[in-house]
Amino acid sequence: MSRSTAAALPIPTTPAQIRNVVLVGPSGGGKSTLFGRLVYGELLRRKEDEGASTSLRVATIGHEDLAITLLDTPGATDFVGEVRAGLRAADAALFVIAAGGSVDEATRMLWRECAAVGMPRAVALTKLEQCQDDYATVVEACRRAFGDAQPLQVPILRGEKVIGLIDLLGAEIHGPDGEVQGAPDSEQLAVIEELRGGVVEAIIEGSEDESALDRYLSGADLDADTLREDLKAAIATARFFPIIPTHWASGVGVSELLRLFVEGFPSPADAWLPEVTTPDYDEFGEITCDPAGPLVAEVIRTSSDQYVGRLSLIRVFSGTVHPDQHLHVSGHLENVVGHEVVGHPGHDSDADRTGAISAPTGGEPLPRTAAIAGEVVLVTKLAHAETADTISTPDRPALVQPWLLPEPLLPVAIHAASKNDEDKLATALQRLVAEDVTMRLEHNVETHQLVLWALGPAHVEDLLSRLKDRYHVNVEVEPLKTSLRETFVRSCDVQGRLVKQSGGHGQYAVVKLRIEALERGAGIEFVDKVVGGSVPRQFIPSVEKGARNQLEKGVLAGYPVVDVRVTLYDGKAHSVDSSDMAFQTAAAMALREAANEATVQMLEPVDEIVVTVADDSLGAVMADLRGRRGQVHGTEPGETDGFTKVRAEVPQHELSRYPIDLRSVSHGTGTFTRSFVRYDYMPAAQAREVING
Repeated sequence: MSRSTAAALPIPTTPAQIRNVVLVGPSGGGKSTLFGRLVYGELLRRKEDEGASTSLRVATIGHEDLAITLLDTPGATDFVGEVRAGLRAADAALFVIAAGGSVDEATRMLWRECAAVGMPRAVALTKLEQCQDDYATVVEACRRAFGDAQPLQVPILRGEKVIGLIDLLGAEIHGPDGEVQGAPDSEQLAVIEELRGGVVEAIIEGSEDESALDRYLSGADLDADTLREDLKAAIATARFFPIIPTHWASGVGVSELLRLFVEGFPSPADAWLPEVTTPDYDEFGEITCDPAGPLVAEVIRTSSDQYVGRLSLIRVFSGTVHPDQHLHVSGHLENVVGHEVVGHPGHDSDADRTGAISAPTGGEPLPRTAAIAGEVVLVTKLAHAETADTISTPDRPALVQPWLLPEPLLPVAIHAASKNDEDKLATALQRLVAEDVTMRLEHNVETHQLVLWALGPAHVEDLLSRLKDRYHVNVEVEPLKTSLRETFVRSCDVQGRLVKQSGGHGQYAVVKLRIEALERGAGIEFVDKVVGGSVPRQFIPSVEKGARNQLEKGVLAGYPVVDVRVTLYDGKAHSVDSSDMAFQTAAAMALREAANEATVQMLEPVDEIVVTVADDSLGAVMADLRGRRGQVHGTEPGETDGFTKVRAEVPQHELSRYPIDLRSVSHGTGTFTRSFVRYDYMPAAQAREVING
């Protein structure tokens, strides 16, 4: 039976009765299993919970008259967008780490992001049976990864079974249900004596309780109640990070975690709030987590339900949301990322009203009559609201600064598998884009390809799976094409001659053109140097139009020609058979005649990339860049100690799989950004393949 039944789930009336906790950590750490134990009281065995999670899951449970909303995030790096959405909705983070596993760089990065905003954090150690008697080594590994993390309990193992915990603060033994089972034995007392002092000092230091510090330094024994009060202050201010050992099968640690949520983690009233402005970026005024304040909420996640339609998960920062309430919806991602986001144009709308409001329970949502500041709830019928949009009232519109959005850098070209799929594809993709702000959809007008930009291969697989399973659209992946250019590299004179005068209306046009190469970025120039009227004045625009049209189509391999000057210096016309179209055609013929492998070269797009990588992998990354025909322009220290930034220019063709390859060559520590800089000459061998292809 779910913990979060209607009878067990309290309805908060103040933010003090709310806790919002996000579970984060690497894949295989046991987040979903722990989530299931906390929400349902047992291991999840439903089909949808098999395998690695790919999306944010939310459930609200009741404990000690508090409403605790838990957000379970995917562990795979490809779904970091879901993780950051969970971090925005929560007020505290629980890092779930397997006792026998390692902490990857992505998890360390999330820890640093939490530290930057002062979010309270704790560590839940799972799979305790793997550590056996080496718990101290596991704790030390956590400290190396996260800094000054301290254990509040030590697991009691009997073989591979976890039968209880040694509570260091209370110097007592807890059973699987969290109840005190008696005093510790001599061996357990030795453990307490060895570890308790360091934990107490860290708590007092983090709480900044000077009176407790004085008593401790004078040799006084601090009681458990005093220490727990100081513990609450130290955790809430993100100066102390407790380690809680847990074990799903036995239930060990679950009660301790719930106690941490209630007593250690802050309510929304004491938590960090994002920056809020008006949609025009004027001052909105200070907001607090007050149910009576102005309405400010944010869409955390968007999904579609076959029965209720669009379903929005929202976090209310200020005010109260009611059903059938008239709303203002505002979204301006372009101001965050610095450019227009394809599929997510800036928008403001007063056309939405809230539908039904419900609390997520991990099962059937629980209907609510309102949602107050601090709550995370589900809302239906927000037709214009997308993920990361702000919800406010029309009389006082607001815009919340969105969370850090990862840039999708892995391109995948797709096409509909059949005509029937093609008819449904556009609608399905539109819904997909509204749900997932970490993907980008591109219709490349030059290559005529439909390109999905994703965060990684797992993200691509998930997107294609959602298209198939949810929207019943089958797509196929095709090789990605690069938008190339052609340019003349050698000057030449050429004639275009169109003479067709047998039968009917004839066509007559002769043009003589001089083709000259220009420097990169100069564009297209057309020069008229006709003298003596060899080409009548009315046909000179026709020559220019024909030349420009052919240059746009390409002269050798079918790609646009750039950086060239075309000079018309002579020609011939016929008094009857010459025409606008004849001179257009003659000009095009001349350009095609001039084009060959000696006069024309292929140009490929080049991107500037900035790679941030751990120093240990710097050499491997730079060698890999050189293997991609990259030009490294320099390095500089990264924002994080032990990391370096590498600036390089790399052909776009070599970057099509770079997010995957960088992850491998950098052992997961590398990230990068890319931006187009110019077109440059393609190597002869590759150019020949394109021309002959």
